Amino acid sequence: MTVAEDNNCCVSICQCFFDYSTPKILVIRSKKVGAINRITQALVIAYIIGYVCVLNKGYQDTDSVLSSVTTKVKGIALTNTSDLGLRIWDVADYIIPPQVPSRYNEDEEESSFFVLTNLIVTQNQTQTHCAEIPSVASICSSDKDCKAGFRGPRSNGVQTGTCVNFNHTVKTCELFSWCPLERDNEPPNPPMLSDAENFTVLVKNNIRFPKFSFNKRNILPHINSSYLEHCVFNRSTDPECPIFRLKDIVEEAEEDFQTMAIHGGVMGVQIRWDCDLDMPYSWCVPRYNFRRLDNKDPENTVAPGYNFRFAKYYKDSDNKDTRTLIKGYGIRFDIMVFGQAGKFNIVPTLLNIGAGLALLGLVTVVCDWIVLTCMTKRHHYREQKYTYVDDFGLLPEE
Repeated sequence: MTVAEDNNCCVSICQCFFDYSTPKILVIRSKKVGAINRITQALVIAYIIGYVCVLNKGYQDTDSVLSSVTTKVKGIALTNTSDLGLRIWDVADYIIPPQVPSRYNEDEEESSFFVLTNLIVTQNQTQTHCAEIPSVASICSSDKDCKAGFRGPRSNGVQTGTCVNFNHTVKTCELFSWCPLERDNEPPNPPMLSDAENFTVLVKNNIRFPKFSFNKRNILPHINSSYLEHCVFNRSTDPECPIFRLKDIVEEAEEDFQTMAIHGGVMGVQIRWDCDLDMPYSWCVPRYNFRRLDNKDPENTVAPGYNFRFAKYYKDSDNKDTRTLIKGYGIRFDIMVFGQAGKFNIVPTLLNIGAGLALLGLVTVVCDWIVLTCMTKRHHYREQKYTYVDDFGLLPEE
């Protein structure tokens, strides 16, 4: 590059740096360009009115729901087994743990409740010596294989150091534990408390939108005590009833109650409050949905369902501590409340309308791009749109 060319390049760069562009109005009398312009404007205006203002309610200020939930379960079950005999089960028996009483109502618990549906019972356990259940760690042939005082994380007690007969063919290490030991059996099928499908639960949900000082509950104002005495939630006939039959909850989640009751599981009761506070107060009502929350994978059946152990303690005739161990299977119902309320406010209205109108500026960009790149007369339009004026200095004063 010569010195002259280098100087010309520097001059061009300086000229570009000090260029100034000013808008120029160019009216193009073309049906094609005019149609594109009006269609693009119509789409932007439809977005502002249809989506921002109507569907998304951009004219409203919003607030999230604050909620409290209490439940009351009712129902009676009858069982007749070899272990327990003929027995009646009421709320105090099958709600584990017992529902915590509130200030005003008995048998209420917040957010979730557990209903016992099946159980394995080990009766008359006392603290004494017995043989460990056979396993790789517990099978022995002599006392040398057992270590006194050893207690593994999966053992049922503390080893005494003696190898004893578990049965005629197997020897295991002796334990100091609650004996007889619990047997690892499959839960009964059909479930022991199959009548649990007809239990009902009253769900009381109080909600508040603090920004708008709005309060309501799912027992709506027109619902009276006589209606609550006989109503049961039905999506078609009684969609506002806050009393739910457990079988209906499970079936709404497309599950079978009796099958789920064998090993237990976790059900979700979803209450959604989406309220438009510009509308009448009575229009703000809850919507109920149900789904199973625990993993149900037919290809992975290890440790299915939901269960835990608890015991009932008493003294026997010799004043010795005795207990009945229960491995309980059942369904836990988790109640989850979601919601949002909206109400007209001038600030979000102006912000959303202003943001929408700013999109109208894109119309000019789109039309300019089409005119300058796609039209047959694009070179002529470019010459008319852009005009270059050189600065030759100020004119001398007259």
